[in-house]
Amino acid sequence: MTYTIILAPEAVEDLQRLKAHIRSTVRAAMLTHLRDEPARVSKSRIKRLRGIRRPQYRLRVDEIRIFYDICDLDVEVLAIIDKSEADAWLDQFGEAEEVAPDETDPAL
Repeated sequence: MTYTIILAPEAVEDLQRLKAHIRSTVRAAMLTHLRDEPARVSKSRIKRLRGIRRPQYRLRVDEIRIFYDICDLDVEVLAIIDKSEADAWLDQFGEAEEVAPDETDPAL
């Protein structure tokens, strides 16, 4: 099954800001990992993000982090950023999952 990779406008800008050799590596990694099995989690390459509704996944390419969502047969790349900026980006743009209140909680 082949997925369509769609880059959000912000991701296009992120990609253009990278040096040419890094940009080439990132493009190759996206085609290799996101086109056929974007949800295939591995120990180091693809990670399903917990506690976050959006983005759903992170792809690691050397010192670059690619955040993306999967919807049907589309992979939407939301951001392509340096590892050092990943936590700040998630804090600013990540959408936390809504947690249902625990009915056994005595505070309720």
